[in-house]
Order: sequence, then structure tokens, then C-alpha cells
Amino acid sequence: MARGGQGLARVAVVARAGAAPLWWLGVFAAGIGVLVPGLTGRRIGVMAGAALFVVATAVVALARRRRYAALSRAAARAGKYDVLQDRSVTTRTWRRGHRWWLLLAVAVALGSSFAVPAAGGMLLAGTGVGLRLKAIWLGRRERADDVLLWVRVDWLGRRGGAPAGKPVKGYRSTGIAAGDAAPGGARRRTAELV
Repeated sequence: MARGGQGLARVAVVARAGAAPLWWLGVFAAGIGVLVPGLTGRRIGVMAGAALFVVATAVVALARRRRYAALSRAAARAGKYDVLQDRSVTTRTWRRGHRWWLLLAVAVALGSSFAVPAAGGMLLAGTGVGLRLKAIWLGRRERADDVLLWVRVDWLGRRGGAPAGKPVKGYRSTGIAAGDAAPGGARRRTAELV
């Protein structure tokens, strides 16, 4: 990073980074949890889990939307010397920074199955779906404004998360073709890169 340039990570990629691990760990915990009869019984556990899934999905998908919207409206154009971080680096940083939290969440979800079977795993899975929906919403904003949104890497902290957290003072924007991730944080298809 020369001449005052900053390392920038895609906002949608950071928002989406936890979606897949939370989904798959949640599915795993719910699958194991449904095998345990639990205190409430499987039927009540699965019904409670379904309710938790829906609530978690909605809460995570809608959380901090105003902050994201305000930051995206005020986004400054990225500078010539700013360094755009690859999608894989951003995702890997988030997952490494949160690995112990993910393991703890799975352990709690599995442990809760002895009381309410599958509910904890379904809650985790709902959180993953909520993150994916948030990334999709961000992608729609990016397409509508014909920009990609970026956040300074040093504002994300050591764990590489919270693209709308307190330390984040503003976003940067680039053209829609910048970087290796499509709007919403998904991998770009090969045809889009050419």
C-alpha cells in the first residue's frame, strides 16, 4: 500500500463470510440433536427449532440495515493506491477470527439438544441464512447504485468482522467490475471476469 493507500475488504463478502459455516454447523447440530429424545421430546424440539430458525433469520437479515444504508450512501470513491482484498482472503480472515466462537456455538447447540432436541442447531442455521440474506440485500443495493462497497481492513478488527461496527467511519466505492466478487459477495463467474 503505497502513497497513503488502504487495504479494503468487500462489505458484502464480510457480511456473507459466516453464512456457510453457520448453516452447515447448524444443520450438523440439528441432525445430531434430533437423535436425542431430550426433555421436551423431538416434536416440540423441532417445532421450537423451526420458530427459532425463522426469528434468527429475520433478526440477522434486518439487523443494522440503517447503518449499512447510511454508510453506503456516504461512500467515498476508492483511491488509486487503495489495495482491494481478494474474496478468499476476506472470508478466510473472518473464519479464522471466529473459529472458536463457531466451535463454542456448535457445542452449545449440541448440549441444548438434551433439553430441546434440534432447536440449537436450527437457531445456528437460521443465523447463517440471515447472513446470506443480508449479503443478498447488500448486493441489490450495489447493483442499484452500480458500485461495489468496500471497508478498510483495519476497521474490521483482528477477527475481520462487523462491517457496520462502531470503528467503521465510512465505506469506499469502486466500479461494479472491481475485485473478484460479484455484487452480494458471491464468487464472480468466469464469464463476468472476461
